[in-house]
Parts: sequence; C-alpha cells; structure tokens
Amino acid sequence: MMKAIDAPHYDAQRTTWGPTSDIVNMFQDTLVALDWDGRTPVPYLAKSWTVSPDGKTYVFKLRDDVSFCSGKKFTAEDVIYSFKRLKDPALKGPFAWRAGTIKELRAPDPYTVEYELEEPFSELLLQLTMFTNVIHNKESVETLGKDYGIKGADGTGPWCFDNWQPRTEIVLKRHDAYKWGPSMYKNKGPVKFEKLVIKIVPEDSSRVAAMMAGQFDITHQFPAQFIAQAKGAPMLTVTEAKPNFQLLYFGFKTTRPMVADRRVREAMSIAINRAEIAKGILLGNADPAFTVVDPDALDFDASTNGVVKEDIERAKTLLDEAGWKLGSDGIREKDGVKLQPKVYYTQAGNTPRVAEAIQGYLRRIGVQWQLQPWDSTIAPAKMAEQDYEIWSVTVPYLSAGDLMNIYFDSRNIPTPNRMNWKDAETDEWLKKGRSALTEADRTKYYGLVQQKVTREHLWIPVLNINMHQVANKKIAGARPHMIYQNTFYKGLDVTR
Repeated sequence: MMKAIDAPHYDAQRTTWGPTSDIVNMFQDTLVALDWDGRTPVPYLAKSWTVSPDGKTYVFKLRDDVSFCSGKKFTAEDVIYSFKRLKDPALKGPFAWRAGTIKELRAPDPYTVEYELEEPFSELLLQLTMFTNVIHNKESVETLGKDYGIKGADGTGPWCFDNWQPRTEIVLKRHDAYKWGPSMYKNKGPVKFEKLVIKIVPEDSSRVAAMMAGQFDITHQFPAQFIAQAKGAPMLTVTEAKPNFQLLYFGFKTTRPMVADRRVREAMSIAINRAEIAKGILLGNADPAFTVVDPDALDFDASTNGVVKEDIERAKTLLDEAGWKLGSDGIREKDGVKLQPKVYYTQAGNTPRVAEAIQGYLRRIGVQWQLQPWDSTIAPAKMAEQDYEIWSVTVPYLSAGDLMNIYFDSRNIPTPNRMNWKDAETDEWLKKGRSALTEADRTKYYGLVQQKVTREHLWIPVLNINMHQVANKKIAGARPHMIYQNTFYKGLDVTR
C-alpha cells in the first residue's frame, strides 16, 4: 500500500490526525463499526447494546472470543481502561469529547460494560465507530510508556503493529486469531495476506508512476489531478468512496488582530473562484464548497446556502470599510501593519496548490498571504503553537453535528478549535444538539450553529474533496470505506 503522508505517532487517543487513524483502524478495534452507508453503527467488539429511556446509560454486551495480537484475552476491563485513559486530563486527548461526557463505567461481569453519561449524547454510537475510541491493552500502554504508538501498540484488529520507520514505511502483519469481522465484510477473518507494508511516498508524480508500474497494490492517496489517467490505465481499477464528506478549508484564528474583523474574513472568502480551483487543480475531482457542511450530510442546514457569494468588488469594499487601505506596493495596510497573514498547512496533498491559487486571487484585493508549509510529521505540533493567522487541513467527518463539535466547541481550544472561537451561544447550541433525544431537536440546534459560524466567516470553505481508491487489477474485494479518509478500513475482503 502507498500513502502520501505519515503521522507523528500511532496512538489514536492523542491526535486528530487522519494519517494516524487509517493505520490505527487496521490494528485496533472499536465497540461498534460503521456500515457502508456512513450512518449506521453495527456490532463489532460489542455484539449488542441497549439504551436507557433517558439516553444516559448504554449497556454493551461484548464478544467473548476476542483476543489482542499479544494473545491477551479481551474483556470489559480493557474497555473501561481505554475510556478512562482517553478522558484523563493528563492525556489531553483532543477528540475525547467523541466518547461523550462519561459519568461512570462499570463491568458487572467480564463481558458487559455499563456506560453511563452525565448527559445524553445523541451521536454516541456513531462516534464510537471513530478511531479515537479504539480499545487499548493496558499492559502494552504501560510497558511502552512514551514509546506507545511509536515502537509498538497492541490491538484486537485484523492486522498487528510490527514496526514503523518514520517518513518511510509502516509494517503490519496478519492477526492469525482474528475471526470477529463486522457484518459489512463477507470475510470475518483472518485477512488474506501475511503482511501489509505501507510506504510513504510524498511526491505526487512518484505515486502515479509507482501505481502505473505495478509496484504497489493499492492507494487511497492517488493524486486527484491524475484520476482520469488512472481510470484509463488497463492495469488499474478506480473506485470512488460514497458517501464521502471531506472538506478542504482555511480557518481564521479570530484572536489575531489581522483577522479578528469579520469583514476581513468574509472579504478573503468571497474573493476566490472555487470552481476554477476545483477544475484547474483537482481536474473536477472535487466540488466547490460554499457551505461549511456538505449539503448531503446528516443535519445540514439549508439556510447556510447563499451566505458565501463570490464577489471581488464587494471584497474590496469590505476591506475599505474595515480600514485596510491600499499601499503603494498594492498591499493593504492599517496602523502601519500590512495585510500579510501567515498561513500554515501540510506540504503534501492538494493544499499547497490550493493555497498558492488563493494567494493569487487575494493579491487582486490587496492581501498578501505568507505561505508556510510543514512536513506532515510536524504540522500538528506547529499548528498547536498557534503562530498563524490562518491554517488549513482537509477534514473528514460523519455529519453536521460531528463537524460542529470537532471545531466550534470552546472546550476544544487550542486544538482542534484553532479559531479560538469562544462563544457561549455556540456552546449552548452544541450542548443541546448533543443531548437531544429527538432527531428534530438535534437538527435544529446543529443548524443554529451552522448559521452562526457561516455568518461569522470563521472558515473559508473551498472544496468538497472526492475520495478515490486506486488498486492494481490483480486486487479484488477492495471496496472503499468513507470513515475519516480510511478507505481500506479493515481490509478483510481484499484478496488477489
């Protein structure tokens, strides 16, 4: 397998990073899995569950035939340990909210977990499918200490962590005892291959050439601008993951004076031509994004359509009104400061070319973006330092509520709420959406959040990225999954 971007580590609880999640999903498991429709949780390590009428207590009945790669038997104690570790403030887990606000975890017997919440969480089962909530082996975590997720990690997945050479390759081996695959796979285990080698190949042209030459079996990071070429290649099969919600956006750190004014943020958003970017850079393998949430996603608020209207003359007027005047060099300035925001992003993938295109558009309105790309292994750490006005990532998500909770809750400052958006109304609506006991209430409150963050222009939504899997025709059974850019997911049906 080949991918473009490596991760800083492979400890799922300590990161939001997609390059960690796709590998973690292969060697560790969750209580529930996500069906092909991207909406339905199905049994996995938990074979069944019940929910109390008040929505606060979930009782999970666990499988009794599961073991870790180390051979250790999986029980309820592993579940309790994993979620207590995730919620430990010392860990600073950025996605800990995905597990809900836990009041107490109990194990009345070795294969039952009582999962009691402080308040209802309307998307708990959906969120429990995410890599953040995989189950860990306490012995592995404590033995490896600071090297956990670097030198090793134990899991119950169909693959076992073998070794990792940063920026070079990750090697996984078959978990021979595995036989508990989720319902969407025909093969319940073990996997059909003895070993899986995932090579890191950052250069787009190198990934194209390698797939064309048959050097690799599969990739979910084939450069979008060459997808048409891949579709025409006799030795390759191209399959699009559907559904797929994946937004490429640029976000504003609202506490930085240069971008604190909503008018400045809106001006940058409406001065670009998204259709040209989609066509010219991704060759149609993305759709222009004018809303933060994809219109096809669960709980999308239709009233956010039309808020972002591309209009270069209005962009200039907004900057004039905000007090940013054109200087002799064509760059706007105010109080002796030039409008030159610092922009952070990962140097691999589509973002560099998109950032350069936006930089060109914004020069026409007197804004000069200062572009700062970072290697993927250090990009999260550099973004965590928050020395920027603007940053970009491409975020995969499951629903409107998922995306809103990831980014706009003030509890998630400084990451992933890199906007430092601290708004009591937003927090209250998110809380009501999370605790809703009816679909109508959940949709209502998540809609209010979408309306507010859209009107405030906290982000520049740019593209809804299509996701393709490219495989050698010798490979069969490789249906791509949509979860968090992880098309391979478990890989149980993949064969030759």
